Amino acid sequence: VQLQASGGGLVQAGGSLTLSCTVSGGTFGDYVMGWQRQAPGKDREDVSSITSTGSRSVYSDSVKGRFFISRDNAKNTVYLQMNNLEPEDTAVYFCAAKERIAVRYAFWGQGTLVTVSS
Repeated sequence: VQLQASGGGLVQAGGSLTLSCTVSGGTFGDYVMGWQRQAPGKDREDVSSITSTGSRSVYSDSVKGRFFISRDNAKNTVYLQMNNLEPEDTAVYFCAAKERIAVRYAFWGQGTLVTVSS
């Protein structure tokens, strides 16, 4: 299973970005998909996840109300719409996948850098 993330970049505080992650080599509709991020000098943290059907999503408190996760199972792609970005959102963002019954993520993309300037 391969995950390819894209969409990162440099944006001013208050701006928006949309990350995409396309999955190949597996059955996308079987996977819970998520986004994690790792800021410089910090541990990787969960940002958001979405069920295999897209019926339910969860968010960390730090991004709730600003970030929105979605998926298109026909395109094997998961998205993270990030609005009202803050400098504290600066991090490498990773998409991740796990099977529905799995406890932990089993597959990750290569990461895409998001830099938010103040």
